[in-house]
Amino acid sequence: MKKIFLTPLLALSLTACSLSGTQESALRGTGDLGVIIERADGNVLIVEHSNNEILARVEGLGDLSHASVVFSRDARYGYVFGRDGGLTKIDLLKQRIDKRIIQGGNSIGGAISEDGRLIAVGNYEPGGVKVFTADTLELVADIPATALADGSKNSRVVGMTDAPGQKFMVSLFDTGEIWIIDFSDKTTSEPQITKFENIGKQPYDSMLTPEGRYYMAGLFGEDGLAMLDLWHPEKGVTRVLDGYGKGEQPLPVYKMPHLEGWTVADDKVFVPAVGRHEVLVIDQKTWQQKDRIEMIGQPVFVMARPDARQIWVNFAVPDNQYVQVIDSETAEIIKTIEPGPGVLHMEFSPRGEQIWISVRDRNEVQIWDTATLEHLYTLEADSPSGIFFTNRAHRIGL
Repeated sequence: MKKIFLTPLLALSLTACSLSGTQESALRGTGDLGVIIERADGNVLIVEHSNNEILARVEGLGDLSHASVVFSRDARYGYVFGRDGGLTKIDLLKQRIDKRIIQGGNSIGGAISEDGRLIAVGNYEPGGVKVFTADTLELVADIPATALADGSKNSRVVGMTDAPGQKFMVSLFDTGEIWIIDFSDKTTSEPQITKFENIGKQPYDSMLTPEGRYYMAGLFGEDGLAMLDLWHPEKGVTRVLDGYGKGEQPLPVYKMPHLEGWTVADDKVFVPAVGRHEVLVIDQKTWQQKDRIEMIGQPVFVMARPDARQIWVNFAVPDNQYVQVIDSETAEIIKTIEPGPGVLHMEFSPRGEQIWISVRDRNEVQIWDTATLEHLYTLEADSPSGIFFTNRAHRIGL
């Protein structure tokens, strides 16, 4: 075997490099990181799900009463959309705010583009969409929504999501429209906008099916949903599930189930019924209802484990202390658990062996084993709501 000898100077240099790296910080990846929204105080927790621990608290993010998060392609940065119009870029490795701007008066969510270079925000005030560079948060495009008939203001924008082909999708609540905002032309910063009008009254929320084909908008002003096939947008918007929205009594919009709480498993779409203690089962091939599952309360989020074998459901008040688990094959409830009052959000680990549940009124995030359906760990958090893991960086429509 050939021996390698180091000169004293080289050996000293290598030792110094090693010590320098140790003193600064240990190298690590970002694939097992995430953030938890502490809605009452405007903070976020940076967490790690390999060891189920809190790494840091980042403060000063403003009004997070209705916050959402997307991640950069390398999963190093999280972009937090606040209700006060704040857009905050967080460095998950340095555990600090990298950049923060106030881009509007009242925003309801945002998205990151297919190539990771653009961040889009849907605004209530002023009604419209603003698009920024992901690295510096510099304004790229300011797209006003359609003005109301009286000219008093622009429509509120909801249902913001990314879509394949460097596109963003939005719905316009007040004017009943769906827009495709296309940034695929690299020769210009101006997007091509395709507008679909008269899609139904007051689209209040939306979802994109996991493969990125169907954009669905829920309608607050009437029953049914508006659906746009992004493979064939030339066919226009069609109406599906005409009975969807019919509950025992009309609900205010803030109590309507979020369409982002829909889930697809085994060619079936599991949907929270409106105003009823039921989850509806829809055939994705025909978009017709095929079954209904009686639940303990009014469902809010209906979420599939990554392997689609289980469906986890949480509920609106007064039943928001419960979570129920459905077998996706048999459509039967296999367990009811009671994490505590104020269950607001759930997030599966990337491969689905665990689920994290925010329990606001106990100031806890609970971690459950999805195989045994047993409670494993508890993390302390102040009024926790949304939980977002970095594997979202590589999923369409989030």
